[in-house]
Amino acid sequence: MSLQDRRTRLAYGRTSDLAEVVGATTAWLGGDGLERTRARAPFVRFRPWALDHEREPFVGVELTWRIKLDRVHMPPYDRHPRAHALLAAAYAQPVLRRLMPVNSHFDLWFSTRIERPWTANVGYVIAVDHDGPYSVGKGGDVVARTGTAEEAVALVVAALPEGIGPAS
Repeated sequence: MSLQDRRTRLAYGRTSDLAEVVGATTAWLGGDGLERTRARAPFVRFRPWALDHEREPFVGVELTWRIKLDRVHMPPYDRHPRAHALLAAAYAQPVLRRLMPVNSHFDLWFSTRIERPWTANVGYVIAVDHDGPYSVGKGGDVVARTGTAEEAVALVVAALPEGIGPAS
């Protein structure tokens, strides 16, 4: 099961006990919040950021970053550690943390727009090859291959225009 608030997945869990699912759903829809719902249904899992979001909701770029970084802990995304390493390395860079992270098929790029379409892409795109290097490029042309996510992110940061961001 998945517990959502305003289309944001905050918690998930699996159980074969239908009564537990009903109990968790009743608690959640009754306004019990994450901790009380988990107390009633121990199979429910969530990450610490979800509690922070429940107390004071994240918005825009910060919420997007939190959701993307958290996916590595939830099925089916938990099978892609290199893609998560790339997101974590990018989030560690303050200039990138101010931009909207956009990804598809494990490629990661950044936008100065919060809303779709992300036509205001800036900098390079980083592609994750699950068995090899990270590729950094633009417009289909690879400009570099790196052995680590941190090296790929450093190339993106170095190529950004000065004073870029925040996304709006």
